[in-house]
Amino acid sequence: MKRLLIIWSTQTGRTGQLVAAAGQGASEFADEVDVRVLRALDAGLDDLLAADGLIVATPENFGYLSGAVKDFLDRTYYPAEGRVDGLPYLMLVSAGNDGTGAVRALERIASGYRWKRVAEPLIVKGEPDPAALAAARERGALLAAGIAFGTL
Repeated sequence: MKRLLIIWSTQTGRTGQLVAAAGQGASEFADEVDVRVLRALDAGLDDLLAADGLIVATPENFGYLSGAVKDFLDRTYYPAEGRVDGLPYLMLVSAGNDGTGAVRALERIASGYRWKRVAEPLIVKGEPDPAALAAARERGALLAAGIAFGTL
């Protein structure tokens, strides 16, 4: 069985809403994909190495990633170096501003890991509305389907 890892953090609960929606989308492929949802501070190297796909969900804090997400990336980068090349990933951002700083930061870090972005980052400003939650569900389903059927 393939594994999809979702790492996230939140202060307001908005990012958690996006994670829940992405997890619902991914669960459409529950027979093929085990979805593991972990707060970034609880996730570690073994979780990353076991993943066949990754969703990173973060609030935009001061125009950057959350500290918890950055901590996960810092803790796993060197031990995972060369072991997660080509890992398909996507990003969900709960933004107070425009979200672009968080996106730029993760894209730079992901290029070091040699991950493969499979969808445009979803940036949601303010409270997630039904359209934003539907977009998060679609991205979760897209990534789960891609890893389940080997198209990513």
